[in-house]
Amino acid sequence: MKIAQLSPLYESVPPKLYGGTERVVSILTEGLVRNGHDVTLYASGDSETSARLIPVCREALRLNDIKDPCADHLLQLSMVYDHADEFNLIHSHVDYFTFPFAQKSATPTVTTLHGRLDTPELQGIHRYYKSHPLISISHTQRIPFPFANWVGTVHHGLPIERYLFYPKPGKYLAFLGRIAPEKRPDIAIAIAQKTGIPLKIAAKVSAQDRDYFETVIRPLLNPPWVEFIGEIAEHEKNAFLGEALALLFPIDWPEPFGLVMIESLACGTPVIARPCGSVNELLSPGKTGFIHSELEDLVQAVERIGEVSRKGCREYFESAFSAETMVSRYERIYEDLLALRNKPLSVDALADDELAEAA
Repeated sequence: MKIAQLSPLYESVPPKLYGGTERVVSILTEGLVRNGHDVTLYASGDSETSARLIPVCREALRLNDIKDPCADHLLQLSMVYDHADEFNLIHSHVDYFTFPFAQKSATPTVTTLHGRLDTPELQGIHRYYKSHPLISISHTQRIPFPFANWVGTVHHGLPIERYLFYPKPGKYLAFLGRIAPEKRPDIAIAIAQKTGIPLKIAAKVSAQDRDYFETVIRPLLNPPWVEFIGEIAEHEKNAFLGEALALLFPIDWPEPFGLVMIESLACGTPVIARPCGSVNELLSPGKTGFIHSELEDLVQAVERIGEVSRKGCREYFESAFSAETMVSRYERIYEDLLALRNKPLSVDALADDELAEAA
């Protein structure tokens, strides 16, 4: 197949630092190329790929402090759809911006939604373009849009060989991701304080969350017991996660996936999380860690973490969240869409196949 992949331009593909969506786009693109597909990646110019790269902007937008990212994304879509007839299928990861372009194109487009969908302002645009084929990254992500044309759910996958297995538990708790109210780093700090186990926080602080960090989180930092490391690069994650006793994921929002959870499992490190968003869908209590809502229960989970097999965490990751599994599921959706391109799209058929596969 000739496939166009459209990545967000905020980070390079793969990202130099934080950037879950761009990392997934990279893994998918490389997997499709290995499987013999002709892939063109529309991304920032500092991206690295074995596919054909069409640079939309010279460098990723976030670290260059671009004030109007919409301009470059509109340019990206214009570039793609000016050449739409060169592709069998266009796969977009840039949210609803693709919808009006796709509606005017004879080349089928499918969009993977990577973000939260529970904000009211999203209802209008998604209802207007409700026939546009969508892929969710978890089943729970779909809940706000029961009317949408969901053609599949594909859980993220990671290359097994990139993650080292750490069989022995470490002596600190880990928090990895970004500092934001919905991520609840304050709960992670409270857990560490109550257990007496050091906490290391490796996270980015976005401009919109700077005030929260300065007023709420910084006063709670107490090195070396609560240590803020800052944003770390991809190659630093292995050791950071693998050498931890457990990953704390005390979120307070409808997390659509949570890539850090499977990154932790890949290293053999169990996860202690709150039951929001995709958590119950991705984790297996007692096998991959523990899931609790209340602080005291989370504290007790840390005290019981030795009951969880680190080898079992790694095996769970390998069986459910490999890059190969993710790529093959996307390929199947591509094939179904192309087979149905001249027929009314049957969501039920795809959904039935998906349920059979899950069983």
